[in-house]
This record gives sequence, C-alpha cells and structure tokens, in this order.
Amino acid sequence: MQTYQIRPYHQIPIRECGERLAEIPVEMFAVESPHPYEKLGASYGGYSPYYLRQSVVENLIQAQNYLQLLRPHWRIQIFDGYRPVAVQQFMVDYSFATALQERGLTEVELTPQQRQEIWEAVYEIWAVPSMDEKTPPPHSTGGAVDITLVDETGQVIDMGSPIDEMSVRSHPDYYADQDHPHAHYYHAHRQLLCEVMLKAGFQRNPKEWWHFCYGDQMWAWLNHQPMAIYGRIQ
Repeated sequence: MQTYQIRPYHQIPIRECGERLAEIPVEMFAVESPHPYEKLGASYGGYSPYYLRQSVVENLIQAQNYLQLLRPHWRIQIFDGYRPVAVQQFMVDYSFATALQERGLTEVELTPQQRQEIWEAVYEIWAVPSMDEKTPPPHSTGGAVDITLVDETGQVIDMGSPIDEMSVRSHPDYYADQDHPHAHYYHAHRQLLCEVMLKAGFQRNPKEWWHFCYGDQMWAWLNHQPMAIYGRIQ
C-alpha cells in the first residue's frame, strides 16, 4: 500500500488556460543525451521531455539571457521538462526499487514499517503519479522543469548533490550553513540558478534545488496566486 502526504499546493484550484506545449530551443541550452529517464527505460510515447508550455519556454529563454549577463558563456542545462504521468509512475517505481537495493532489501521481506519508510523517502522527492485532474504531478502540466548549470567549458557545475537524490542534500539551502570545504561553492551556484529563474518569473520547489515551475499549482501556491493556469496535459 503506497501512502503519501497530500501536498499543500493541491488545495490551489486550476483554471486551465489552454496554452499549448512548445518545443524548447535546445540549441540555446545544454542537454544530457540520451535523456536521463529514457536511458533508464522510461517511454515518453509521442511526447518529448524537451517541451514545456509556450510561456514557460519564453521565461526559460529569459532566464538563460539573465545568466549570460552574470556568467558569460554559461548555460542552463535542461534535465527534464514535460513528463507524462506514465513516466512519473515509471520513475516512482524505479526510485522505490533503487531504495530497496541501497538498503539491501527485497520487497517480499519488507515489514509494513519499512515499506512505509521507503515510500515516504520516495514521495519526499517524487510527486504522486496521480490521474486526478485536481492533483496533477507538476511536470505533467508542462509548467515544471528540472535544470542545472553548465560552465563555459561545457562542464556541469557541481551543486553538491545530483538531481533526484533522495536526501536532505537536495534541499536548496542545505549547504548554507554546512561545515563542508565546498559548501560555499555549492550554495553560491544553487543561489545563482535560483536568482536567474526567479527573475524570469519562476518559483523554486522548497525541497529540490533543481526544480522550477511556472503556472502550475506549486507556482501559484508559492507565488500567493489564487489559481493555477496549467493542469495536466494528456
């Protein structure tokens, strides 16, 4: 039995504006190829992870332009954009299996308490792959994007933890007060990423340094808006 907490942003009503998905001009950004989730076996069907709502794409281009002013020749790297619910389900299942493996456990031997603990860890990072129109996973709306930074040499900037890591290191301000030799470096670059994205109209997931959103329920909740404008696509 999967149990999880309802997210506070799920209380925000959605008034779908009907804006279409648009292709991210990947030549302006950096991308990981092959795509991280497709590499694991996730199928996007007829869709592409390098699509977002039209306004979100425009805002992302703005963020890239802001970054250029602060760090010439640096680029935003697109890790994941639009994500069908089927891919969300795939990654939730994959993360559960990975957590089992890391703990040296098999599913058949799990106690109810162990199962609950692992699912809580999974849902700390992953949105529930809900098909309820009132509680869409953020990426299924085309309003959420996972990103990091790449320097002028093409090297991915070390943010102190990889994208999707199921630990407290994923929290945006984790390194703000850590006694770690590279803590200042990690925190400064997380802040740089956040600065350019917030300036372009995005909001950052309070628990994930890499996740930014615009127009969906999380964005509306963080932005104190009464309504989200993007619901689930597909």
